[in-house]
Order: sequence, then C-alpha cells, then structure tokens
Amino acid sequence: MHGHHEFREGGLLFSTDRTQLDVERIHAFLSGESYRVRGIHRERGERSLANSICFGVYGDGRQLGFARVVTDHVGFACLAGVLVVPAARGQGSARSWSPSCRRIPTCSGVCRFLLATRDAHGLCAHYGFAPLAAVERFMERYDPEALSR
Repeated sequence: MHGHHEFREGGLLFSTDRTQLDVERIHAFLSGESYRVRGIHRERGERSLANSICFGVYGDGRQLGFARVVTDHVGFACLAGVLVVPAARGQGSARSWSPSCRRIPTCSGVCRFLLATRDAHGLCAHYGFAPLAAVERFMERYDPEALSR
C-alpha cells in the first residue's frame, strides 16, 4: 500500500499512518490481554504489523484503538488484532472498524473479508459479516505455541 489514508468519523481520526502507532501499547495489549495472541513475542508482533495494513484510531490526541488488515487487496482480507483501550470501550469506536477499514481503496473491493471473534457476533453481523457460507471448504492448521517461540 502506498502512502497512508486518514478520515474522521464521529469525532475520531482513523489513520493508516504507521508513524502514529503506539507500538508499545499495541504489544502490551496483544501479548497480555488478547485472547488470540496472548504471550506473543515483541518481534513477532512487530513482524505482523509490518506485513499488514494497520489502523490507529485517535481521539483527544491519543491512540484509543488499533486494528490490522491482512490482505492481497483483491480476493481476501482479514480484520485482526482489534483493540480498544479500556478507557474508550463502550463509546462506539469499535463499531467503526469494519466500515472504516473497507473505506480505503485497497480493501474496498475485496471479494472475501473475514474476521474471527469470540463474543462480538452481533456487532459484526450489523456490518454485513455472517457465518461462513461454505464452512466445509475452510480448514486451518493451528499452532498456538508458534506465538511464543
């Protein structure tokens, strides 16, 4: 992706400018609080950021949230690593992630946009996400120990 994209929505700034990211805060959340990548080593977390489109959400001059999109820009995208700092939870910033991520040109026309969630199915459904249409076609190779090696 060339350059970065920024737009405002509901008083929040969404930006793909990596220089604004609070990498320390992102790593602390992902390694200590996230249920998906708890225990991830800093180097691996930074590598995931380097290979993704990263979105920061900012309000009152500070980073309130983060998400990343892994994509080939045509057929596949996956929203991952979504975080909202505790002080900003329940104020609607998470509701803007999916529509905001799909506003940038490289993600707007992607054929299959996936995400995984433990507890936000209703919220995600509001933005067009649904259970896999052909779950029998999807497989995974899961190695949770890979994150901490």
